[in-house]
Amino acid sequence: MKLRIVPIVLTVVISASVLFGGWFLYRQMAQHNPLANVVSQYDGVKSSHIDIKQETVTLKLDLAPETNLQGLVQHIKQEGKSVIGQRELKIQVEEHSSEALDQWWEQAMLSVAEAMDNKQYTDIQSSLEQLAGESTNLKAKATIDDTNVYVSLSDGKSGKFIILPRQPGKMGVWNHA
Repeated sequence: MKLRIVPIVLTVVISASVLFGGWFLYRQMAQHNPLANVVSQYDGVKSSHIDIKQETVTLKLDLAPETNLQGLVQHIKQEGKSVIGQRELKIQVEEHSSEALDQWWEQAMLSVAEAMDNKQYTDIQSSLEQLAGESTNLKAKATIDDTNVYVSLSDGKSGKFIILPRQPGKMGVWNHA
């Protein structure tokens, strides 16, 4: 029995193309595109990059300065539930902060960290409001859900978004420090 190389190689190439092409189309049409539509529907989202892996869904977002970050996360969790499933949702917001916002956050960080450590989450909003009262055009907002505290700072032109996990043992160093 003589094996023919050309038909064997051709069969392997066609089978691999169909298999991986179908897998790619499934990821694009059934996972990536529906989640991209959910994210782009929300007001304030300029652009997004979605990375779907076996255990995690990572969203890299470019947001307008006064976007409601907690509302966006809740919208994604509810409307994208079929795509996210049991995967962990990770949100990364592009930094468009100004020097004034960075300095202001450095002043607020101590009181926010203290409130987080003591689990006195209402103190976060009151300390942000107190420090925002010292500045004329600064808007500071803190919201909370079951997993994170969301801090949004805006001066009208630029914005800073901070997501703080509520589990103190897992907090580590804040990446927006």
